[in-house]
Amino acid sequence: MTPDDATIAAWVALATTSRELLERAERALKSEGHPPLAWYDALLAVEKAGPGGIRPVALKDRLLLPQYGTSRLLDRMVRAGLLERRPCPGDARGQVIVPTAAGRAQRAAMWPAYARFLAAEIGERLDPGEAAELARLLDKLRGAAG
Repeated sequence: MTPDDATIAAWVALATTSRELLERAERALKSEGHPPLAWYDALLAVEKAGPGGIRPVALKDRLLLPQYGTSRLLDRMVRAGLLERRPCPGDARGQVIVPTAAGRAQRAAMWPAYARFLAAEIGERLDPGEAAELARLLDKLRGAAG
């Protein structure tokens, strides 16, 4: 089956816009002295997992990074004192990742810059109905995978 021109145009727009927005988000955080966006995403996912922490494999799935990318990210964040590895209850070889107080503070410190970016790049360009429709359409595409 060959995709039609609208499908191809949608794919190009989606891929290009996604890359450009991610690059601008990275610049916005960096310009205020913050670590990369992946650090924010990891800190948020670990915090949302609750006090019991999260297994690295589950974190990998939430971040959509390959296993080696997640391992490297976790190593850097543990060295920076933002995350901690703990033994996994019931699995002697497993571990869970939990945020440190410094990690929670870092994520909270990053949020204002990230929020300003989101407001400027999306909130000022799309009205709430358009933003909701975009989220709905992207969820529809995500649901088609697998």
